[in-house]
Amino acid sequence: MLSIEDRIAIYELIALHGHLVDDGRLDELGQVFADDAVHDLTAFGLGMHRGLGSVRESALALGDANPLGHHVTNTIITAVNDDGVLVRSKGIGVRADGASGTVIYDDLVARRNGEWRIVRRAIMVHRKPLGRE
Repeated sequence: MLSIEDRIAIYELIALHGHLVDDGRLDELGQVFADDAVHDLTAFGLGMHRGLGSVRESALALGDANPLGHHVTNTIITAVNDDGVLVRSKGIGVRADGASGTVIYDDLVARRNGEWRIVRRAIMVHRKPLGRE
């Protein structure tokens, strides 16, 4: 069972990602991702990225294709197991041209050096209503 304090820390961890990326503070992503994090962008055709440096480099490689705003909503903890905590969130991205899109973040969050960090993130694109791919 997670404490209320752990739940709040996990929700704030998930929210912090958007603030750091949108502000261009990519050197601070270690506050969100573990050093050995896996970042799965295969739904975008961008492959798997392993390690904190690769997560940062993938954001830099996208350049102006990155959304102006990452808005994370509907965050729920779906399971607690020996590997950590499974967290699912919905994301809305707003681009410079005003276009927007939605994704689902599936995260494995675990304690690293006493702090919660994302150790695995898979981002799935949502293109059709009612859960149809």
